Amino acid sequence: MTNPELFEVMDRFERSALRSLKLSTPEYTLELESGERTAPASVPSPAPAPEAEETGKTINAPLVGTFYAAPAPAQPPFVTAGARVSKGETVCLIEAMKMMSQIAAPCDCVIEEVLKADGQMAAFGDPLFRYTPC
Repeated sequence: MTNPELFEVMDRFERSALRSLKLSTPEYTLELESGERTAPASVPSPAPAPEAEETGKTINAPLVGTFYAAPAPAQPPFVTAGARVSKGETVCLIEAMKMMSQIAAPCDCVIEEVLKADGQMAAFGDPLFRYTPC
């Protein structure tokens, strides 16, 4: 399981009414527990903005850190709007606690829009890029 997949499992667990979760594979066992849970309150979601329907799929930040569009300050960005990338290709870096994490494209796709500025902070789950699968 990759870090982004692990963070997705943890995020979904946090948003659920589950009190515990155990996931086992031959390589590892993941156990998550929480305090007393109540069913999530049903809160009506706001009406989507017209552009929200057009946003498509996004590559989201798998961790909190500083977004870097390029491998070094004087170098060109990994990708720009309109770029066609292959699954697994690095699209940006996120620095957290002096460690650089490469963020990869989830599939063969076209980057439609870069949603963060170079050097901008990214929170967990923040959209970094909007893309269209190929």
